Amino acid sequence: MANGLYVAYRNGILGSYTTAVDLDANTIRAQFVDTGTYTVDLVNHDFYSDITGAYPSGRANGVALGTKTIGTVAAGVFDAANTLFSSFSNGSVSVEGILGYKDDASADATSPVIFWFDTGITGMPFTPSGGDVTISWNASGIFGI
Repeated sequence: MANGLYVAYRNGILGSYTTAVDLDANTIRAQFVDTGTYTVDLVNHDFYSDITGAYPSGRANGVALGTKTIGTVAAGVFDAANTLFSSFSNGSVSVEGILGYKDDASADATSPVIFWFDTGITGMPFTPSGGDVTISWNASGIFGI
């Protein structure tokens, strides 16, 4: 698979989706994903409940993106500070992707998925070893529309 935005999120930007995402105001989280457990489907997956193989396990355990900006790097670009996964260990999995999603703090079935990255991230794929892992987002932003 390649990096991309989930179709449901893209439709939400245009107003045709029931659950909109406000990248400024909402809690946006990231998690690592094992593609041996999860098959990426940018077209048909729309909520966190569609995701398997995410680590650290559980919607609320993803790392919240900090210092989020919109339009600061360039017009139409979403960005955030580098994201630190502290003491990340789960040696039984292999990490091949990063999932971004809105945590609505209510349920997996109401937390929209936003983006998927499996290329262009330094150090991936990898097997967690218990140390800190920092995702250094691209200098040109996480994604643009």
